[in-house]
Amino acid sequence: MDPNQGKKNLINKQGRQELVKYLNAEKFKRITVSLYRYFNIKEPESLRDELYEKFKELKVLGRIYLAKEGINAQINVPEFNWKKFKKLISLYELTKEIPLKIAIEDDDKSFIKLKIKVKNKIVADGLDQNSFDTTNVGTHLTAKQWNEFIEQNKSVVVDVRNHYESEIGHFKSAILPESETFKEELPKILDLLTGKEDKKIMLYCTGGIRCEKASAYLKHHGFKDVNQLYGGIIDYARQVKKEKLANYFKGKNFVFDERLAERISDEIISECHQCGSPSDIHVNCLNKECNLLFIQCKKCNKVMQNCCSKKCKEIISLPDSIQKEMRKGKHNFGNAKRFNKRKNKLKI
Repeated sequence: MDPNQGKKNLINKQGRQELVKYLNAEKFKRITVSLYRYFNIKEPESLRDELYEKFKELKVLGRIYLAKEGINAQINVPEFNWKKFKKLISLYELTKEIPLKIAIEDDDKSFIKLKIKVKNKIVADGLDQNSFDTTNVGTHLTAKQWNEFIEQNKSVVVDVRNHYESEIGHFKSAILPESETFKEELPKILDLLTGKEDKKIMLYCTGGIRCEKASAYLKHHGFKDVNQLYGGIIDYARQVKKEKLANYFKGKNFVFDERLAERISDEIISECHQCGSPSDIHVNCLNKECNLLFIQCKKCNKVMQNCCSKKCKEIISLPDSIQKEMRKGKHNFGNAKRFNKRKNKLKI
């Protein structure tokens, strides 16, 4: 049984257009922040209900996953409620003194509603947690330490993210596994690093949460010198800016909210999946049945009307009633599909 069923009073039922309208009417700023912690939660369902009510009072928006193993959250908080928010999370052992990764780009519309779900794991990894010590993680590195090791050019840098994330931004010379999911990526990383058990391994991801599992996984498999970028790319960018450090990350950092990405450097390292011109703008195909995530330049966006193909462009020109009828019985509707240019060719 879904633990989130029966929570009708704790679920936002408003439609997207209505939510966006309310958000656009707000006269205050929001702070976008991500946080995570592996922690033993005995009753995540009860905590879910409690947090929903309290966060709703503070007008917090975003996506939060709770599991018996901890919390993973990406949210935005009204600036005028920031102190109240920090006081609230300091009252829980789970979130007391938890590191907060604040977005480097201001965007009040990173999230449009509050959603808190109870899951089996805060990050789906497909691993048997009883098979290895998940607390035996790698050494946490600051941005300064990370840069020093990169400059020495003696480490193996690994991107612990999916292909559509690393395509628009990554550290120079990093190993970029061709994976769709974190579950699929872990065995690939292990395979790619075979024979490098004695090398200095440096892992990085968006905010650090995937590296916690990946580092413990590698140490279990015999890797002796495993390190991870603490706070991920998000905090790396903040530290680089604050401490005036060299920025070795090229391009954008993909984020899982309405923004889809934050710019970390001015370089555009990817290209439009339709015309091949330089672009690092991710969009979802406007045809709701398709919803494909792909990279599209401004020119193609205008010509193709935010669609990935002529077929989808034709479909969105039809009346809404006909589009809804066409989607009936389609089980893949709403699924997250991402285009992989290395494996496929986008047919316009």
